[in-house]
Amino acid sequence: MQRKTIVPGFLGVLLITLALAFGARGDDEVRGMIKARAGEKMIVRGSGGDTVVILTANTRTKDDKGLFGLDKEEMADTVLIPGLKVRIEGTRDSERRLVAKTITVDGDDLETSQMIEAGLHPTAEQVADNVVAIENNKKGIATNQNNIAANQKAIAANKESIDTHSQQIQKNMNDIQENTDRFNRLDDYDVKGETTVKFKVSSSTISKEDKEQLKKLAETATGVNGYIIEVKGFTDSSGSAASNDKLSEDRAKAVIAYLYRECNIPVFRIVAPAAMGEFQPASTNENKAGRAENRRVEVKVLVNKGIAGS
Repeated sequence: MQRKTIVPGFLGVLLITLALAFGARGDDEVRGMIKARAGEKMIVRGSGGDTVVILTANTRTKDDKGLFGLDKEEMADTVLIPGLKVRIEGTRDSERRLVAKTITVDGDDLETSQMIEAGLHPTAEQVADNVVAIENNKKGIATNQNNIAANQKAIAANKESIDTHSQQIQKNMNDIQENTDRFNRLDDYDVKGETTVKFKVSSSTISKEDKEQLKKLAETATGVNGYIIEVKGFTDSSGSAASNDKLSEDRAKAVIAYLYRECNIPVFRIVAPAAMGEFQPASTNENKAGRAENRRVEVKVLVNKGIAGS
């Protein structure tokens, strides 16, 4: 009777011991930082190295708050991000992976980790924005290429216009050079007499006083062997260049006509190198008195130096 009593007692103790032993070997805890996560798997780096953690539908994620961590806040598995410090309780499977039952996170550390993780998202968003911008730039480049083609046609047309203008400019330069040469050739003459005819604003009418001066100059000229009379018309700077050229020409013609008709000077004795316009002002154009001096025709009696010395 005593033997039968001992056996059941021994078996009971053995079963309890085995249960405790298997239970102790099955439950496990890991503390560390989430290194990576892929679906239901996480790698947590702790003091003992890396541990593969398996998440299941029964895994509970929480944050211990309050005094002594007595307040429990349930959280979704979405908070389990790389860089987060965790404490994981669970059991090992046949591959020594930790099947998580409870994951406890630190709320303060979670905020830090979320800030770090959030810093990665704008970069990805920026990349996406950059891709869109690149596509838009491509469209812009295509548009610009079309504009460039149109501009090239316009440039070609402008080049033709420039060539035409260049030819005209060259012609004008040749004309200027010809007139300059004519002026320079007159440097071979001595001045035997001169006068200046003044005009009112926008007028080419010779005054009575200036007519008398022209008569005296004509008398001087006719007494000189081989003379010529040079006539140059000028204006002040008021008015356009074209109108000033025309006005200075009209003033010179008025003087030439008076010398020919009233003073009996043969036309072949008169030279008028060019209409000077506002070129070579005699005085400033900044005031009334200066402009009055510039509205003029210069008349000179010239004799070739070679003839004068013979």
